[in-house]
Amino acid sequence: MVSVEKLNVEFGGFTLFDEVSFVVNKKDRIALVGKNGAGKSTMLKIFAGQQSPTSGTVSIPRELTIGYLPQQMKLTDNHTVREEAELAFAHIHEIENEMDRLNRQLAERTDYESEEYQKIIDRVTHQTEHFQIIGGSNYQAELERTLMGLGFRREDFERPTAEFSGGWRMRIELAKLLLQRPDILLLDEPTNHLDIESIQWLETFIATRANAVILVSHDRAFIDNTTFRTVEIELGKIYDYKVKYSEYVHLRAERREQQLRAYENQQKKLADTEAFIERFRYKATKAVQVQSRIKQLDKIDRIEVDDIDRTALSLKFPPAPRSGSYPVITEEVAKSYGDHLIFDHVTFTINRGDKVAFVGRNGEGKSTLVKCIMNEIDFTGKLQLGHNVKIGYFAQNQAQLLNENLTVFETIDYVAQGDIRTKIRDILGAFMFGGEASDKKVKVLSGGERSRLAMIRLLLEPVNLLILDEPTNHLDMRSKDVLKEALKEFDGTVIVVSHDREFLDGLVDKVYEFGNQRVVEHLGGIYNFLERKKMESLRELERNTAAAQNANDTNEIQPSQNKLSYEARKELSRAIKKAEKAIEASEKQIAELETAIAAIETQLATPQGAANPTLYTEYSTLKTQLSQVMDQWTEQTMELEELGKE
Repeated sequence: MVSVEKLNVEFGGFTLFDEVSFVVNKKDRIALVGKNGAGKSTMLKIFAGQQSPTSGTVSIPRELTIGYLPQQMKLTDNHTVREEAELAFAHIHEIENEMDRLNRQLAERTDYESEEYQKIIDRVTHQTEHFQIIGGSNYQAELERTLMGLGFRREDFERPTAEFSGGWRMRIELAKLLLQRPDILLLDEPTNHLDIESIQWLETFIATRANAVILVSHDRAFIDNTTFRTVEIELGKIYDYKVKYSEYVHLRAERREQQLRAYENQQKKLADTEAFIERFRYKATKAVQVQSRIKQLDKIDRIEVDDIDRTALSLKFPPAPRSGSYPVITEEVAKSYGDHLIFDHVTFTINRGDKVAFVGRNGEGKSTLVKCIMNEIDFTGKLQLGHNVKIGYFAQNQAQLLNENLTVFETIDYVAQGDIRTKIRDILGAFMFGGEASDKKVKVLSGGERSRLAMIRLLLEPVNLLILDEPTNHLDMRSKDVLKEALKEFDGTVIVVSHDREFLDGLVDKVYEFGNQRVVEHLGGIYNFLERKKMESLRELERNTAAAQNANDTNEIQPSQNKLSYEARKELSRAIKKAEKAIEASEKQIAELETAIAAIETQLATPQGAANPTLYTEYSTLKTQLSQVMDQWTEQTMELEELGKE
């Protein structure tokens, strides 16, 4: 579909891309990877037409549509959520308006036999068929389904977008892009503003309903679940791996070993050649050989190895001052804003040394409870901090509290103590402040850079309770690894509010789930929690079964709890198998319809096909059938997900 040929991008003498060439095919799912500053976002901007290369070409067919979600965008606040999302269907409204205008003309005119009248009829017929083909009659259902998949409730649809945070407004922009169904979807860090459930919904959407996708993300689990081709940008070159990210990691390690061996061999040959030249430079009898070796040196294409593998670097927190055995105890804690109840009856105890995660949909109270722990807002109930608890708190607004007149280095040097001061530049490098970046003033840093700097500063302060609210949003994979290892070695207590499953995996040993105005404790790691959630509602099923049995025969002796659980599981298993078969049948039907539609599209691309009205009718019928089956598949998938929660 899209061809990139000999692409060059230069900034002030620095070469970002050097003779880069690759092709994006229909239905490709591509993850763009590379260290920060390698050019991933720049590549997306070039595809989106927002930036021009220094030289080279990006060949995009004229009829191809592209949707682009940048990390930062200017958002408008003049509409409700529904009205803003409906902008994705502006083309449908234009067709509707034209059809209304043409139908009014037909009603008003009386020259039924004229050529002009016939032209209007033909135009109405064409627009009506086109309207059906693009799903003009059922877009509202698709709009609502997409908004709800991204976490909005139905009652949110008529609320002004100005009432929502920047993260929620970014979701509206993402919904608009998904609804437009572009031929190529460009996503730059799309998970930064999504909770775990919304990320999983987006994964399903990309896997089943999107066309070609090119995305940049630091969420390993997300890109592994959504892409099957990994394009690495390194030292201005492209390395194209036709595999998922997890497989790419192994292949890249092998390639790097080969690259290092080739580099070492070349360095040895260069050293031998240079030694020969120096040894015989002034001997007349060797002049010809010396000149020959000098020419050889000039012609050699030097092998470069990107200096990104600093696996030996580790970051350790200062020893945590010893706190009491129970840093946080809550009993019947509740919080409301007016009549709106956020959560109630929150009761749990966090032990010294625990590493726990707060997870759940956005708006369910994770950050609110953190503010209660920080004593920043009022609440009811009892919330007690243990003896000698010293809190280190990271939230997005922490970046605003930095001294803008200090440099990056000075900001960290001010709080660093002991031996860690000798490693400040290494630490800054691990968090993308290497080289001259460490001498920048805080006031010239971007929002993301300030957040990273605030994170480093927090990591160096002697505390025993760390509370981190979405700490990974502005970190690349290597920085996240450094932070994760430091937190695992931290001998204090950690509370992490995060949607990043890969970051939480192996870090936390307890998960607190926020939802339905409650906070439920789950022992074990994040993937244990996600797996266990599929069986939790069995208890509800058991209660319903027991209640039904009581209603039918109050005199009948109740079966044992074990037998009831077994019967409930059998019933649930049958329901799941039935749902899975229905989904499989729908997916087969979708594949057949898509094949038939593609065949007609090929015919319509020819002059003969374009002049055949029967093909348009057949095409419209198939598209309508596909839309209906897709809706059916979505309902079946949601039903299976609900069964999975039971």
